[in-house]
Parts: sequence; C-alpha cells; structure tokens
Amino acid sequence: MGDGRRLRVGVLGCGPIAQAAHFESATKARNVRLHAICDVAEDLLARMAATHAPDRTYTDYAAMLADPELDAVVIATADAFHVQASLMALRAGKHVLCEKPLGVAVEEVEELAEAVRGSGLVLQVGHMKRFDAGVQSARDFVQGEMGQMLALKAWYCDSTHRYAMTDAVQPLMVRSAQARKPAQDPKADKRRYFMLAHGCHLIDTARFLGGEIVEVQAQLLERFGAWCWFVDVAFESGALGHLDLTVAVRMDWHEGFQIYGERGSVVAKTYNPWYYKSSDVDIFHEATGTTTRVLGADGHFYRRQMEAFADRVLNGAETGAAFVEDGLASVRGMVAVARSAETGKPVRLSEVVGAV
Repeated sequence: MGDGRRLRVGVLGCGPIAQAAHFESATKARNVRLHAICDVAEDLLARMAATHAPDRTYTDYAAMLADPELDAVVIATADAFHVQASLMALRAGKHVLCEKPLGVAVEEVEELAEAVRGSGLVLQVGHMKRFDAGVQSARDFVQGEMGQMLALKAWYCDSTHRYAMTDAVQPLMVRSAQARKPAQDPKADKRRYFMLAHGCHLIDTARFLGGEIVEVQAQLLERFGAWCWFVDVAFESGALGHLDLTVAVRMDWHEGFQIYGERGSVVAKTYNPWYYKSSDVDIFHEATGTTTRVLGADGHFYRRQMEAFADRVLNGAETGAAFVEDGLASVRGMVAVARSAETGKPVRLSEVVGAV
C-alpha cells in the first residue's frame, strides 16, 4: 500500500450513526473509497446504496469480509455486536474502525485486544473527538509548552433540547423493520446506556489530555429524570481530576474542560458534534501573558477520523487516534465508575472486571 492508494472500506450497519457520519465521511475522505456497505435489512441497504453509491452491497457480513478487494471495515452496529464483528474482520485479514464504545465488558475487550496484538492489523476506535482541532490544540499545548499538569476538570452534559436541535441539522434517519437488534433493548437500562453512549467520550477525552487514569471515586444522583455522575479521578502523573457526566441538563448542550498547568492553562467549550464546529479552546501562555485560540475551520470530526484511519493503514502515520488499548482503558474506566457509584468506594481501573 502506498500514498497514492485509497483505502477500500466497507461499512457494516446502515443505521443512524452510519447515515449521519460514516457514509458521508467515506465518500468525502481524500484517501478512502466507499467500496461496500452491508446490512441484513434489504430495504435499508437499497436506500443507502442509492444515496451513497458503494461499489458493492452485501446482506451477509461474512460475504463482505470474503471480498478480496476490501481493505478495511467500519463497524457501525449496536454496541453489543462490536467485539464479535471486530474479531471476524481481524480473522479475515481486514483492518477495523469500530464505533465507540469498543465493547460493553472488560473481558470481551481484553480478548479483542489480544487478537489485535497478534494480527498485525490496525484497529482504531471511533473516539472522533480526538479529531476536533480545538481539542488537538489543547493536547499539543499540554504535551509541549505547559509543563506539569496540576488538575483537569471535564464535563459532558447532554441537553433536554438536544434532539430538537440535532434533528434540524442531521439528515432524515431512514429505519427498517428488518433491522437486526440486540436481544435486550440497550436503552432499557438508562444508567448503563448513558454511561456507554456518553461516559466513554468523557473518559477518553480525560485520558487524551491528562494521561492514564489509575483510580476513580464516583457519586451518582438520579433526580427528576436526570442522572448525574461526579467522579474524582487520580491520574498516573499525580494530577487531580474531576469529571461531570449529566444526562440531561435543563439548558443548552454543556461540554468542555479546564486544565491547570505549570506554564499556562486551558479553558474549552465543546459543541454538540452534529454541528461540526471545532471546540472553542482558549490557551493562556504564562510566559507571554497572552491567550490563543485555533480557528479549527475544518470541523468534520468524522471525516478527519476516517482520513486518519486510512493514513495509519496506508502509510503507518502517527495520528493521535484511539486504538485498541485506548478502547480497553475507556471500558475499564466506565466499569470502574459504575462500581464506585454502587459501592461508594474508590476503584482502581486495573482491578475491574465485568460489564458496565
């Protein structure tokens, strides 16, 4: 594979996340070709094929994986199917971009991580916030100029008004009665669903900026149909951390972070991702007494994520993406937060087992 090639990608699953993010990303990416799409729902598959014009369509995942011209797959299914679909792709010799969270239990993701290590293939996790230019500017500052980190605070607060707002900007979601669904409704247990859907973003952002998390102590309050986790975090570096996951706040979408460092600080406001707007990240430089902010004009995080995946596979590029060990750490973090909220005691990530 060389610089002039496009990565031939197949998307597994034609549901909302594929429709809102991955199909468009694969068709817009400078180094990717939408080679195939696959779904058991034939009516949905036909609609998506007519819209996005892949080279091939499949109703059987194994048949798509057997395609010798396919280089990689994007797994855009329900969370419960992520690990098995990833394992099948690796066994077929295909690279993987898997939607977050990578899995729902520590043990299944450990099995997947072991398979990735022995495969020589790329498995990238869909933590697309790493491709927000504002967040990237914060990481560059943290790793370059800032010096030691004193503390990091981060929050991810979904809004009661988010669907009215996102429905106005997203494409119309096409659904099918033939769609394959998990045995249990993922949204039936709200506490678990919110942690998997939103908590994984918060934990990965904290790790991306603050480094490894070794221990958490969490509190959870459920009141008037809202869930609020306050999590004290111990980073491996010794820095302090505090995470706030609240679903849903009675206000606008509220997401961001603050970092206090030796030679400066960072204050960030992050927007709902479907606005494709880079975070407003103000970096204060102690040496000059000035604040800088990157514009981040290209706010298509999902396309940038897809291009980074292709760059990694085709050229071995260092992209700052989340890989299988990051996906495993995120699942460990979610399980640790859940266990700490249940017991009221601190929990070390290295000791957790079981499901979120």
